Amino acid sequence: MPQQAIELILMRQLAAYLSMPVFLVGADEQLLYYNEAAEALLGRPYGEVGQMSVKDIVSIFHVVDEDGAPLAWERLPIAIAVRERRPAHGRIHYHALDGARHHIEVTAFPLEGQAGRHLGAVAIFWEVGGE
Repeated sequence: MPQQAIELILMRQLAAYLSMPVFLVGADEQLLYYNEAAEALLGRPYGEVGQMSVKDIVSIFHVVDEDGAPLAWERLPIAIAVRERRPAHGRIHYHALDGARHHIEVTAFPLEGQAGRHLGAVAIFWEVGGE
């Protein structure tokens, strides 16, 4: 496995110290990490899940929009941030890996390194009411 960019290593380190759920995706649209705070909302520790494609997230977590319609992976805030290199925000419903249903708000933003290198994206999310 090639060495990750220092910015990604540092972002992962920062996420590990935060009490808010954080999801880190590389420029190749692969999940790189989610922190302990995210584990409760995702239903399994990152060490048990490992890397997965952003494309797989909608089917693995059965993601739907606020109206209950299946959400295309391209409409996920993290997918928009990594593919279009712009911030995105949204509300989604999903089933965690432990079967629990969640309603969350997500804010995602692209990660740009020195010399304009596109590194991926970060999503910060929190659970909201309104089931």
